[in-house]
Amino acid sequence: MINPKFDSKILDQLQQLEKKYEAMGQDLSSYLDGLLHADYLTYWDYIHLDTLLSLQNPKTQFPDEKIFIIYHQITELYFKLILNEIEQLAFDDAVDADRFLLRLNRINRYLLHLVDSFDVMIDGMDQKQFLNFRMSLLPASGFQSAQIRKFEISCTDLLNLVEESKRAEVDMRNFQQMYDNLYWKRGATELATGKKTLTLKQFEQKYSDEFLHLAVQYEQANVWKKYEINYSSGEMAGDIVAAMKKLDLLANVQWRLVHYKSAVRYLQRDPEVIAASGGTNWQKYLPPRFQRVIFFPQLWSQQEKDDWGKHWVEETIFKK
Repeated sequence: MINPKFDSKILDQLQQLEKKYEAMGQDLSSYLDGLLHADYLTYWDYIHLDTLLSLQNPKTQFPDEKIFIIYHQITELYFKLILNEIEQLAFDDAVDADRFLLRLNRINRYLLHLVDSFDVMIDGMDQKQFLNFRMSLLPASGFQSAQIRKFEISCTDLLNLVEESKRAEVDMRNFQQMYDNLYWKRGATELATGKKTLTLKQFEQKYSDEFLHLAVQYEQANVWKKYEINYSSGEMAGDIVAAMKKLDLLANVQWRLVHYKSAVRYLQRDPEVIAASGGTNWQKYLPPRFQRVIFFPQLWSQQEKDDWGKHWVEETIFKK
């Protein structure tokens, strides 16, 4: 029997715990013994700080390689946060219009940080050091980030991720066919031969089954479908549309443009040189106006889709 001399609030909590463990056939006293003997939790143990700070292992002696590694690790953590929001948005039955908008706004804040942080890396990394240490990283590439592809798949219908020139040809019911023609695969083919790069082959071997499974899982639960079915009308529809359009621009224009800006600064070479070195045509792959990947095309006018990314290229890349 619980001692009635306890503070009433603590007594109530103990009684609730007793009911909880009784329902599971467990003894509350045993768990309290465990709590009595457990060490106090520390910040560094909780977030595994020592492990986290040991995960930067440069392959060369160039100091700025550490900037490159840390930035990409931060990027992956942000995409993990984004995917956590989308999963709840998609599969939590308690989500209403308010929560849907809340999670969209969270995703947009994460994307804003990603765009800004990439710009910081561009300005903060020595070009000469990068051009030297990058050769030690081949064939690894940020192209091989699976979380970015998972983010895309969970946002929109898979057809919208198919290369634009192939969309009219593929069968929307055939996920394998759509997957085989996804736009990003064009960014990992050799200019000279048109063959898949080793980078793409490795990536597909590791993740293709997972991507296809995810596409099926999100077919009726991606961000667009959740909006279309549940939130396309009502008093909050306007705010939700604005947040979705912001997400579209951040993910498919601004995020891609900071990559392009980085490539222009660090990798700019003539197409003939790229082809001769077995490289990929990032000059055609990265700019949004060439890819024209749009998560929510139904929310944009035809003129806006025709000019997709044009304004941002002019403002971000070519401004004096």
